[in-house]
Amino acid sequence: MRRAIVIPDQHFSIGTSHDEKAVKVVLEAIDFIKPDIFINLGDVGEWSSVSGHRYKRRKRPPLEHQLPEIDAEILAVNKQIDRFDKALDKVKCNTRHILAGNHDEWLDAFVEENPYLPQYTFRNACKWDERGYEYRVYNEVLTIGKLSFIHGAYCGVNHAKKHLDAYGTNIMYGHVHDVARHSATRLLDGNISSWAMGCLKDMSAENNTWLKGRLHNWNHAFGIVTFFDNGNFQVEVVDIVKGKASVWGNIIKG
Repeated sequence: MRRAIVIPDQHFSIGTSHDEKAVKVVLEAIDFIKPDIFINLGDVGEWSSVSGHRYKRRKRPPLEHQLPEIDAEILAVNKQIDRFDKALDKVKCNTRHILAGNHDEWLDAFVEENPYLPQYTFRNACKWDERGYEYRVYNEVLTIGKLSFIHGAYCGVNHAKKHLDAYGTNIMYGHVHDVARHSATRLLDGNISSWAMGCLKDMSAENNTWLKGRLHNWNHAFGIVTFFDNGNFQVEVVDIVKGKASVWGNIIKG
């Protein structure tokens, strides 16, 4: 039997794009649970410095003006990743996976425009290979036992059903920032489910002005998955409410 902790979108950046209390809950949970496997579902960074939205309506500035901001954001994101690595090192969790998200892919798009700057790809900028993570590009599937993981491919009110219909297997993902589950029974495979795992980002209106006042259905959460030797598994979705979570009868505070 092996146990994994799964974390959804963090959106680290300069300042507080993430929710610090939610992140602290996960760090404390790592210390408490002592997982064998750690899975990051991506959108590790906000990456506003290379945002695909920021420069839709205006031209990117010259590189000499853009690079200092990118460097500062890369430094800030790496410092946050260091916190997770320190917690994982402490409990000797050496099997680590990173699944790049759509925000993370913005760094790769920047390098496509500037191919002489390969050090700015998401993989290189966050030093995933040096950190000992198994790296997967945006929406490349990771499968452990009978459960698969991706960053997330679909949005909309029925995203959980859409993921299950499209992939046709047990699948866990982030991307949409809310918590959801959809299940179905297949003639040959029996019951299969999809799980959307929420987020760890700051959900306030002040730090999400792009919503223009619209309400959202986001949730702070993370996952605990127990894998059995026959490939079967058990999923626990842990809600984080106002910086607190309950894990196996214990209250964890961020």
